[in-house]
This record gives sequence, C-alpha cells and structure tokens, in this order.
Amino acid sequence: MAKALYGHVGNAPDRRLLDEVTLLRTKVRALEIELTRLRAENDRLAAAAEAELLRLPEPAMA
Repeated sequence: MAKALYGHVGNAPDRRLLDEVTLLRTKVRALEIELTRLRAENDRLAAAAEAELLRLPEPAMA
C-alpha cells in the first residue's frame, strides 16, 4: 500500500486535470459571489415588501 501511495504522489500531476480543477474553482468562486449578491437583493426586496405591507391600512371589520 505504501508503495502504491508513494508512486501516486511521485508522479507529475496531469496538466488537463489541473486545468479543469482551476476552471472549476473559478466557476465555484463566481457562483458564490452571485449567491451573495442574490441573497442581498432578496433581503432588500423582502424588507421593501414588508415595509409596503406595513403601510397598507387595516381592513375594516364589518
């Protein structure tokens, strides 16, 4: 087992695999930024909707 692990670690990493990992990390970072932006926008819209609801008059009970 130790020889198998050593052989795996000793080999040079596949360039295509490194490129793909780099690309995926970039995409994940972009998606995390987009998620943060959308959450902030959602919070802003929810607060605006709540403020709008508070300004509506109470319905009159007949």
